[in-house]
Amino acid sequence: MADNPKTLVSTDWLVQHLKDPDLRVLDASWYLPDAGRDPKAEYDAAHIPGARFFDIDDISDARSDMPHMAPPAEKFMSRMRALGVGDGHQVIVYDGAGLLSAARVWWLFRLMGQENVAVLDGGLPKWQAEGHPVEDMPPIARDRHMTVRFQNHLVRDVTQVAQASKLKDPQIVDARSAARFRGEAPEPREGLRAGHIPGSRNLPYTDLLNDDKTLKSTQDIKTIFEAAGIDLSRPVITSCGSGITAAILALALERIGHANWSLYDGSWAEWGMFPTVPVATGDA
Repeated sequence: MADNPKTLVSTDWLVQHLKDPDLRVLDASWYLPDAGRDPKAEYDAAHIPGARFFDIDDISDARSDMPHMAPPAEKFMSRMRALGVGDGHQVIVYDGAGLLSAARVWWLFRLMGQENVAVLDGGLPKWQAEGHPVEDMPPIARDRHMTVRFQNHLVRDVTQVAQASKLKDPQIVDARSAARFRGEAPEPREGLRAGHIPGSRNLPYTDLLNDDKTLKSTQDIKTIFEAAGIDLSRPVITSCGSGITAAILALALERIGHANWSLYDGSWAEWGMFPTVPVATGDA
């Protein structure tokens, strides 16, 4: 894997750079409610040395009824200042699942105009499996200003996605499991219809991961997207259950040099709730 501090770095890269004065490591662990895991408690017990905890549910838009929607720029800035993350820092994001929620925080930084941010490939499980150190003490955070330039082109709302669904442009790719996509498995959130956005394609995010939860090679990623019916010469909107794993598809697209992508922040948590938008089932 080629390390790239703007997309993805290996555990070896992090070992070499962990003591860099301008490196900031974030634990962005998050799990579905039915996983029975407490990410903050796990962080308190063991995290990569110097890591700060990034609370995806807290650093979000409190005005929205939807789960963990992207926060307003001012809130993101103030929360990052409190964590001691700002201009001039290289940010590395990881999670406790290997690769589940870290890509979401990578996307949030990109949305806020921050480019020096990468996901740790394989996350905390790989880091610990290789015998690298962890600690249970939170770091001392010193305020650092962050300049935010919101990147509107990286996010899409329900109106824009409904238009894309009708026009078949941009292409919509759904990162949920095949059973959820087809409407054959129940949604983890109550009150949502089952199925998918009409015209969307299914590419379960798990298809992009190796057994150790590292991201597959760029050549494999291209092959997998094309096998899912995605034309990589055209723009893509990524979607999922609530905007978390859609970011893994976005990260994968960025890794292969496909820069014309955006993320549907509301994803199925929003689409599946609206009675006025159509829902497709099966493979259609």
